Amino acid sequence: MLGIERLTGHRAHERSNQLDVLITGGNGFLGRNLVLAVQGRGDTVRALASPTGDATWLEQRGAAIFRGDIRDSAALTAAMRGTDAVFHLVANMKAWGPIHDARAVNVIGTENVCRAAVAAGVRRLIHVSTVMVYHMAIGRPVTEDDPLAPFNEPYSVTKAEGDRLVQRMIVTDHLPAVIIRPGPLFGPGDRLNFGRMADRARAGKSVVVGSGDNAVPFVYVTDVVQALLLALDHDRAVGQAYNVGNDQPLTQGQYLSAIAQEIGVTPPSIHVPFYPMYAAAYAAERVATLSGYRIPAVVTRHGVKVLGEDSRMSIDKARRELGYEPQVSVREGVRLAAAWYQHQDSQTAP
Repeated sequence: MLGIERLTGHRAHERSNQLDVLITGGNGFLGRNLVLAVQGRGDTVRALASPTGDATWLEQRGAAIFRGDIRDSAALTAAMRGTDAVFHLVANMKAWGPIHDARAVNVIGTENVCRAAVAAGVRRLIHVSTVMVYHMAIGRPVTEDDPLAPFNEPYSVTKAEGDRLVQRMIVTDHLPAVIIRPGPLFGPGDRLNFGRMADRARAGKSVVVGSGDNAVPFVYVTDVVQALLLALDHDRAVGQAYNVGNDQPLTQGQYLSAIAQEIGVTPPSIHVPFYPMYAAAYAAERVATLSGYRIPAVVTRHGVKVLGEDSRMSIDKARRELGYEPQVSVREGVRLAAAWYQHQDSQTAP
């Protein structure tokens, strides 16, 4: 896959020691891409897998599998023992659900991982947060100096709480952590963002929110992997937070048209004004809540904001301090993701 080849040798020639790395969420979309890159550098991978999840892909890659749930602090002891570094990727990313479920994973689970890392003497912990901890629509690219001001929905709120928790533990517990705040990820194997948009486009149900001239903050998955490895390797990264994305974004209209073009369907031509769409999303969330979440929200305010607001981020700090540089343009990423999407039954993505 484009991008992985550039990452596997990253700084490997500068290291004589092999690292033992634990990845929580190693079986997910980002996790699998990270596993490939870490192993490609010659490092050893441990993966924390859910007690009942299918870990076949990880086993085939030769990763050491530890079964456990980050909500159970006792389950982390064995996985952490003797490890050099931890990538904490696990998150509750449900589009809409009870906030206490999101908090149990994104805050309490994160605290369990961090405390276990301190107790085990881990040398580096890289915590994956999200750019959604910010208020994005501020008329300029957000920077790490902007306050955390998440939109009031479970994912963004609890990810911001987890981000603040890691910041506190860096100070109070001397946690050797780095915080990475990526934009929404996409790429081959992505069924959460790209897959759903492509499904709607293929079904003729894709619409443009507002004018479509707003920037969307999507970032190709291996560019995020690049940033994670840089955060692992650079000493000056400890105690810092970094925005990670692509500062040459496509507009919403360009992004949706590119998806349609690559999968061979007509680009969306129906424009729905932002606020009516936002109101419809609010109604869908209320229905889901009143049903006890048995009826899923078909659209959420979070999704409307990601697509319909002008969302830009500055990656100057990561570029300056880590040497981060996006390697895959958003347009090229769409091409690669669409190639996977059209041949899902005959090819295996990470």
